[in-house]
Amino acid sequence: MYFTGGTPVERFLTKEQFDALQRLDACSVANAIESFQVRMRNEGFASDNSVKCVFKHFPPMLGYAVTGMIRTSAPPMASSLPPPRELRFVDHTNWWNHVLSIPSPRVVVMQDVDHSPGVGSFMGGVHASICKALGCIGYVTNGAVRDLASVERLGFHLFAGHVSVSHAYAHVVSFGEPVEVGGLRIRPGDLVHGDRHGIQTIPWSVAGEVAKRAAAIKEKERLILDFCRSAEFSVEKLRKLIKEVDASLRTDSISEHDRK
Repeated sequence: MYFTGGTPVERFLTKEQFDALQRLDACSVANAIESFQVRMRNEGFASDNSVKCVFKHFPPMLGYAVTGMIRTSAPPMASSLPPPRELRFVDHTNWWNHVLSIPSPRVVVMQDVDHSPGVGSFMGGVHASICKALGCIGYVTNGAVRDLASVERLGFHLFAGHVSVSHAYAHVVSFGEPVEVGGLRIRPGDLVHGDRHGIQTIPWSVAGEVAKRAAAIKEKERLILDFCRSAEFSVEKLRKLIKEVDASLRTDSISEHDRK
């Protein structure tokens, strides 16, 4: 169960389905989703180059989105300058309750809504440790991250647009609503997948079938790769093989639809 707009929505993946998805690289996931034709091919992934994988050697990340919005360039309205002119501000922690309302494993997705995102970093070694204790496995933002060595030792995924030396005035301004990072709209509870290639969401309507479809596509691709390395290679034969592979994939897709 996850919450969107205050309304609980049931979403289920079996452990087997989840584990199978987690083993897939991002390109295989994207290929499979495209074959279902449930969304435009230029949608569903961070595409404007403002969200990049920080730890490219990590295995794929898969989890349910915990969403929020942050600012880092200026203190929140609760700030004051009491004598002796010490700048203080309040960082609310009640968003942790929202974290726990989403199934685990969780992926924290924070949209930096400053005019120039990434002035400071909300996520570093301390926040990553807190989030990991709360059942989170990674963090996605168009803003900044820091304490990279500490976070890497935790095995905590980072996808970000910037790296910063400071947290500046990083604070949560809202949480629990849809956000947008890298041109990708993410809602609370969305299934988020990421690796060195980037991040994407997996539509619930096909989530349980993606791993199986990805395996079928991989097998068809293997036929083409093997042929390209063979002594029998020719352009005309390659054209014929690609047509046969495409037709086979379409037939498989129709057969699966009929079985449903």
